[in-house]
Order: sequence, then C-alpha cells, then structure tokens
Amino acid sequence: MKLSFDLLRDLSFSFAALTTLAAFSAASAYAADIPPRIDISYTVTSGSLEADMNDKVEIRQENGARSYAIYSEGRAKGLLALTQPDSVVRDSEGTITSQGLFRPGRFSDKHGNKPGKIAIFDWDKKLLTLQHKRGEEQKPLPADTIDRLSLQYAFMFAPVPVKVVTVHETDGRRLEATRYAVGKETLDTPMGKLETVVLTKQLEKEGDRDKKIWLAVDHHMLPVRVVAAEKLGIVTDQMVKNISYAEKSLNGQKQGRLH
Repeated sequence: MKLSFDLLRDLSFSFAALTTLAAFSAASAYAADIPPRIDISYTVTSGSLEADMNDKVEIRQENGARSYAIYSEGRAKGLLALTQPDSVVRDSEGTITSQGLFRPGRFSDKHGNKPGKIAIFDWDKKLLTLQHKRGEEQKPLPADTIDRLSLQYAFMFAPVPVKVVTVHETDGRRLEATRYAVGKETLDTPMGKLETVVLTKQLEKEGDRDKKIWLAVDHHMLPVRVVAAEKLGIVTDQMVKNISYAEKSLNGQKQGRLH
C-alpha cells in the first residue's frame, strides 16, 4: 500500500513534534531535583603552593524561565598568601534553555587590582564583546559559545554527549573552538570515591593548553576536579573538599548534604 504525500508529511511533522517534546521532557526530568543553591569548596594546588576556592551556584526559576549565576573566588594560603594576598574572582550569569543548555549573558575574571577580563554575550545580535587590558574587541557569536566557568557546570541540566563535547570557549580575552573527549573514571576525593564523566581537552593547534574536568555522575554532574595548564606553564589541580545544598530543590523536594 502506498502512502500519500500528505500522510507522509503529517507523519514526519508528528514525529518531529514528539521528538522535540521528548527532548524537552527529558531535560526537565534530568534537572527536577536540582537545588536552587549549591556551595562547593575546593583545594587548589600547584606544586608546593596551595589555595582555597569556593564556588556558589544559584538557579532561579521565574514565570517558567530558568537562569543561573555562578560566583567563584580563590585565595592563596601559606607562603603564597604573603606575596599574592589578593583573591581571584570569576563570575558568570545567563539563562538556561528549554533543552537544558547554558546560555551566558556576562562573564568576568579578575585577579586582585589588576585589570579584569569581561565577556558580554549579545545573542540577539550574535555578537561577543571582549574587554581586557589590551582594549575592547567584538567577534561573531557562535551558537555553542560558553565561558570557561559556565562550561564546568554546563551539564547539570543536559546530558553529556557520548564521545565528544564541541564548544566555542571564551576566557574574556579570546574565543576558541574547542573539543573535549568524553570518558569515565572512578575518582578518589576527600568526599570518597566518585563515579565521574571526564572531559579531556584535545590539543589540536599550537598554543592549546591542557585541561581535564571531572563531573560527578551522582551529584548533578558538578565539577569535582579540574586540572588545567595556565600561562607560563603553571598547572593547577582543583580538587573538591565539600559540597552543600540548599534545603529545597526547584520542585520543592528537600536536598541533603554531600559528604
């Protein structure tokens, strides 16, 4: 029996609509028990040097729309604090799409009294504005652009791709097309053994810097370790110490405390 063109068209439309609805429902279910606030404390080491870092993540929901704000502050400890007493502060805020994707609006990175770096995302005009010590510049804004801080939390509301994460990543100074290979690992942490998904940056051009991000599978895909090569060849290792949740999640369910 032959199907008419109209029937095939209607079936295709219905399938597309069901697929879109299923994706939206999956994203909503995936994030159903996310609390409105999460506080994470880390120890950061680089050789014999050590620092404390504290991240605060806030998820807001109003009139059916979701948004996020991330604030991260690091401060040196011990002998390093004598020569570098100022804190390193990064923050990012933006919206969360119906597919669970983070869409940043503004990102900043500031080290003490030094000139900071700022990225402003204009999604309507598809324009990225970067402000840093060398001045201001504007670039086209690819649809998959995300800042370095938001990237660590980008899979709280959406599943991680099976093999590769492809994004355009900005640190407030530059915008780079980046690929991360996806793997799995059991990670020993001060919180105990954690099953994680590991994102490993692929070094594909001269000047690329190593980075690995461990996301805790059983804890909303939060970043529990980040190892990154910074400028001058410095490598930092950021390891989770503790994660605490707000009392209630977005759907009203109580959350406990991770130990």
